[in-house]
Parts: sequence; structure tokens; C-alpha cells
Amino acid sequence: MKTYPTIISPSLLSADFARLAEDIARVESAGADWLHVDVMDAHFVPNLTIGPPVVKSIFGAAKVPLDVHLMITDPKQHAEAFAKAGAHVLTFHREVCASPDEVRETIGRFREVGVDQVGIALNPATAVETVADFLGEVDLVLVMSVVPGFGGQSFMPEVLDKVTWLRDEGYEGSIEMDGGLNYETLPLCAAAGANCLVAGSAIFGAKDIPKTIGDFRRLGESALAERTPREVS
Repeated sequence: MKTYPTIISPSLLSADFARLAEDIARVESAGADWLHVDVMDAHFVPNLTIGPPVVKSIFGAAKVPLDVHLMITDPKQHAEAFAKAGAHVLTFHREVCASPDEVRETIGRFREVGVDQVGIALNPATAVETVADFLGEVDLVLVMSVVPGFGGQSFMPEVLDKVTWLRDEGYEGSIEMDGGLNYETLPLCAAAGANCLVAGSAIFGAKDIPKTIGDFRRLGESALAERTPREVS
């Protein structure tokens, strides 16, 4: 059975943007593997966050890869700007693509601009089967465990079945979960098969960030290692 590295990706949406470089340094020194960067356009989601110039500034301050999550309606148009800004992982939403051809065009555009890893994301209400035909073309599937657009929401356990389905169908790329992850919910995500774990307030709001990241890593590695895949007849 393939083993997957556990990746802890603190969400900068929960950082103090007035002291962003300091918060980046804090989580990096505490053991963060990636930095999760949420890009929202006030169209696909109701909130508005940052664009390529801020991502470029984050890249300049960071020592670990940037995990950039595009919650925007036209990812193809902006792919090059975010690639040049320093995105290591660049993820777009399945919901913004009207057809399978558009999904493949978006993946192709991301590859064309030189992104190291291409991801595709699913909202809680979107069926996992809608990405089935593209699993061999992406490096990461992001399963949203909250409705995207705002931080601090409660975890939606019903989405865990999507992660289980992906692993049981043989998907060997990374599976990321984002939204409401904490000491109770993070092990559930890993037990289902997720290896990339995004946490915002649970990390940046912790009294002891190094301990929290270390605990999350141990919990994730243990739950992932104990996972028993479904036997396929």
C-alpha cells in the first residue's frame, strides 16, 4: 500500500496581516510544511482577500512552499500571475468549470505556466464523482470541509466519504482537507485518507504553536497509517 507524507499547511487567512511576516516565521519555525493561501474574488465566494502582489510578498517572506487555493471564477485568466507570484501548489474549483473540456483546459493552462503541482477543489455540495475523470491529471484534490468563503466555520463530517472514495478508487495523489480542522477533526480526515491538512484558527490561535503543529502531525501520521482500505472484489 502506498504511503503518503503528512503535510501541515497553516492557513494564512487566520494570521495577523499587520504582522504577516512574523506570523509566517512563527509557523515555519514551528514545523509548517506549506503555507495555505486563500484567494477569494467576492464573486465565486462572497469574501474578498488577496491578489498576486500580496502572494508575491508572502513568497518573499516564506521559506516553505505556497499552497495557493483559488476561489475565483476564472482561474485560467489569472494562472500565470499566481505562478509568477510564487505558487507551488495552485488549486482551482471544479464548480467554476462548465464542462469537462473546461476542466482540462484549466489544468493544461496551469501546467503551461509552470506550476509545480495542480490541484482541483470540491465544495461540500459537489459530488466527488465530478472529478473522477481528471484524477490522473492532477497532483492534489482539495475536499472542502466547510462552505468556502470565511474562516472559523464548523467541520462538516459528511464530506469524509469523499476522501474515502478517492482513496478506495485508487487515487495516489495528495488529498487535502480544508475547514474546521482541529484536535478532534484532523484525525478523522487522516483516517479517511487525507494527507494534506489545512488548519487556520486552530494553529494561529493556539497558545503553543510548535506543540500544536507537532501534535497535528503525529495525529495525522498515526491515523493515516492505521487506515484500512476497502477491499475491492
